[in-house]
Amino acid sequence: MQNSIHFDQQIVLVTGGARGLGEHLVRAFVREGARVVINYANSAQAAQKLESEAPEKLLAIQADITDATAVQAMFAKAKAHFGQPVTTLINNALPSFSFNGDARPSVEELTLAHLHQQFDGVVGGALNTVQAALEGMREAGFGRIVNIGTNLFQNPVVPYHDYTAGKAALLSLTRTLAQDLGADNITVNMVSGGLLRTTDASAATPEAVFDYIADNTPLRRVTTPAEFADAIVFFASPWARAVTGQNLVVDGGLVKN
Repeated sequence: MQNSIHFDQQIVLVTGGARGLGEHLVRAFVREGARVVINYANSAQAAQKLESEAPEKLLAIQADITDATAVQAMFAKAKAHFGQPVTTLINNALPSFSFNGDARPSVEELTLAHLHQQFDGVVGGALNTVQAALEGMREAGFGRIVNIGTNLFQNPVVPYHDYTAGKAALLSLTRTLAQDLGADNITVNMVSGGLLRTTDASAATPEAVFDYIADNTPLRRVTTPAEFADAIVFFASPWARAVTGQNLVVDGGLVKN
């Protein structure tokens, strides 16, 4: 069992990897020498375009992460293609959601259906991918799982009740998985961001919100997707080999964790 392996030996799977933050994650891991599976649900054209940039290192696979059977098939296809199992899993995929505070359901309008929609996608999707990854990670004697969180459950500047509840549950799962899987040399961590300038999900955010966050952040700017992606890469690197069960907030210092 190796405590760590370098990126050129890792097979990374990024859920929701075709666009937005996911695209930046894919590019960051390829830059470091990893081979990467681009998971997508509906963004076939974007995924195939990204794959074409480095076809020897990239593989685009369609799968709805809420479908456990499809997820298992995706991991099997990735292993067959690259000749070794997925070692590094980035749970980035986001259920349909727009960061537009004016359009969010208010507390009076909020329903269990809103909460279930996020919980099924955020927590259920992560559970499916982790379960599909375990056999291969144990075979490799190495595993890195990074879940994408949010700083909103520490600093709910906009009360996205459903989205925030799903991510808070994912943090709990992150910590229990870290405890359960550490003996297998599998680390499980979360990286939580605030609003990123700009992804597809944050495109509907009013400019005034970006300005407010920048003004209240020590760095006086909004974090970019590329900056956020680099922090995620750290958790898959040899330098993070003794780090598990943690939640790193990457938002320019807006939230002090």
